[in-house]
Amino acid sequence: MNAPMAAVRFAEVHNSEPEGVWAAPGRVNLIGEHTDYNDGFVLPFALEQSTWVAASRRDDGVLHVESLQADEPVRFEVGELAPGGSGGWARYAAGVVWAMRAAGHEVGGLSLVIDGQVPLGSGLSSSAALECAVGVAANDLYALGLERAELARLAQKAENDFVGAPTGGMDQMASMLCTQGNALFLDNRTREVEQVPLDAPALGVRLLVIDTKVSHAHETGGYGERRAQCEQAAREIGVPMLRDVDLDGLDAALAKVGDEVVRRRARHIVTENARVLDTVAALRRDDLSEVGRLMVASHVSLRDDFEVSSPELDVAVDAAMSAGAIGARMTGGGFGGCAIALVREADVDAVGAAVAKAFAGSGYAEPGLLPAAPSQGARREV
Repeated sequence: MNAPMAAVRFAEVHNSEPEGVWAAPGRVNLIGEHTDYNDGFVLPFALEQSTWVAASRRDDGVLHVESLQADEPVRFEVGELAPGGSGGWARYAAGVVWAMRAAGHEVGGLSLVIDGQVPLGSGLSSSAALECAVGVAANDLYALGLERAELARLAQKAENDFVGAPTGGMDQMASMLCTQGNALFLDNRTREVEQVPLDAPALGVRLLVIDTKVSHAHETGGYGERRAQCEQAAREIGVPMLRDVDLDGLDAALAKVGDEVVRRRARHIVTENARVLDTVAALRRDDLSEVGRLMVASHVSLRDDFEVSSPELDVAVDAAMSAGAIGARMTGGGFGGCAIALVREADVDAVGAAVAKAFAGSGYAEPGLLPAAPSQGARREV
């Protein structure tokens, strides 16, 4: 549906057909939160909801970016791209071109028309979907021959260094490398990946994303502060990254951290890494009750130790569990965004109704309910 819409708009704006249409999905993280920038483990899967980019090359050195969701197009001079500056949302697209050129790849002008379904500010990685769609388009159009993992790295560099959002690499790796019917087990240190079967229909369950409609942004708020606290904890413990602290040595490691808040941040990272490994093992043996238990434990840790949950996220998780969900947790960076619930097919309607009722009773806006199926990563559509 959306690929033709982007192509039609492209033809209207540029009086020619695009050379192609590419797409990249948003993602939801089953478990493994804030571990990515600590060299740890994550387990995301791609959503059906994607960002589409209709694109063609230009010979005038201009990057022309237009979105069906924005009022005005944005123009950049490719040769003058630099971190900072203006451009708003379009900086995520421009940053990918900048990162490619900074890495020595010959990328010239582009005309881009963007259309997407990934909800903005919901923690479902709309920014990574945009970056990765632009990345695969530029890679194909300029015949760069880059592997998906390298495209993900350049997309992360765009977000970190061009836009200035201090995110880890999970979002871009998931958008690039996820496959249908699987979660992506990613080691953020080695960048090794493994597809872990997550065929929800065959298991008689659904993954339900609950959008609290509370927006968040990685460029602001507490995300950067949490990252700095993790780095401080690693320095005081004497390890390169918190990934290097194992669960058995956690108490001894935490005893070296002077500040109680920083200590709790570190405890979340170390225990969350262990929960990801345990979840992968549980999925391999189809032990959904254990997956659910680990999801709830993750939420408690994010709420109490990492303090990135919100009242709306807590209500979503509590209501889902009280209505019979196997497991539920906040997902994404926190401070708003989404929760995810693992729900038996027979209980989906009851869980959705319970969450909506709980939100209404708490005076919150009506939440969005999005059934999620592990889907395909970045690809050429047309």
